[in-house]
Amino acid sequence: MAEEFQRENGIDLRKDRQALQRLTEAAEKAKIELSSMMETHISLPFITADATGPKHLDKNLSRAKFDQLTHDLVDRCVGPVKQALSDAKLTENDIDEIILVGGATRMPSIQALVRRLMKGKEPNQSVNPDEVVAVGAAIQAGVLAGEVKDVVLLDVTPLSLGLETLGGVMTKIVERNTTVPVRRTEVFSTADDNQTAVDIHVLQGERELARDNRTLGHFRLEGIRPAPRGAPQIEVTFDIDANGILTVTAKDRDTGKEQKITISGSTQLSKEEVERMVRDAQVHAEEDRRHREEVEARNNADAMAHQVEKQLRELGDRAPTNEKARAEQMINQVRELVRTQSTDIAQLKQLTGDLQQILYGLTSAAASQNQQTGQPGQEEQRGPDDVVDADFKKAG
Repeated sequence: MAEEFQRENGIDLRKDRQALQRLTEAAEKAKIELSSMMETHISLPFITADATGPKHLDKNLSRAKFDQLTHDLVDRCVGPVKQALSDAKLTENDIDEIILVGGATRMPSIQALVRRLMKGKEPNQSVNPDEVVAVGAAIQAGVLAGEVKDVVLLDVTPLSLGLETLGGVMTKIVERNTTVPVRRTEVFSTADDNQTAVDIHVLQGERELARDNRTLGHFRLEGIRPAPRGAPQIEVTFDIDANGILTVTAKDRDTGKEQKITISGSTQLSKEEVERMVRDAQVHAEEDRRHREEVEARNNADAMAHQVEKQLRELGDRAPTNEKARAEQMINQVRELVRTQSTDIAQLKQLTGDLQQILYGLTSAAASQNQQTGQPGQEEQRGPDDVVDADFKKAG
């Protein structure tokens, strides 16, 4: 309206505070009327004046024109609706009823969008959209206070929670939109031989790398019994209570040493912060996937090099000379690529595969020699099935 008035009269009403206030009120009134009418009349006499005298604003606004002006805002609703369905692991066919929230949902274009997204389902308009959130909050308060018994409303975590593991990646333990209260436990291990302490870096967010997420806290678990890398079993538990208070506990299964941290308000982010973090994760999804793949390729190659090196030490002079020389050359290549933070994923994966074949050969050779000498074979050390394939960085 201001732009058209400026084109016709050469005066920008937005620079006049009093005129802008009248214009805003008239625009809101027109928007409301167009929810039930196909056209509305906007009349603002004496809106401003110039040397030629007073100026009046008088025009008609159709619903079609209004829809054209607001289509970008309406289109912005599509993303959150699809994201909500995806997070809930539901399809449009699984939805029984759609409740409209907020006064803007009275707009026919919003209601038409709902029908289109939900395959023709009519939105429920029996509740005042201005009061829906307040009604929901009141019911939830009644549930928490024990006054409401026949309704169950579930709070969820707005963002994923996890911790930093080897290579600076974020390993998620509690996924976004998990119902609270919740308790999740994963088992991790050490990244270096004889490591006696690990740093626990608690994170919140949806990005793949730790540096891109929100830090909730740090603590250190000490007193781990010195052992080869991958042998210690460190049990990490994330516990969120009904009030959204997060307690993270790390415990060494072998020594019983335990350390914990309690974080209040981990779920009390503003709506804008949550939306920004989710949006950032979506925008950088491909970049993050590539970075994580690079880190995992380096970690896998380094772990395989360590296993082959260990097998060579155990075999000693019994290792086939040609295989030993080839393996040592590949181990040196891997160590160099890992040290320089190489992004040549194809080469790392190739070396990992080749080292794995060498490891199979060395293991078979050891078993064959043990059978010939009548000695029992040494079983490959493996952790339990629930140990997560991710290690902690060495505590600095």
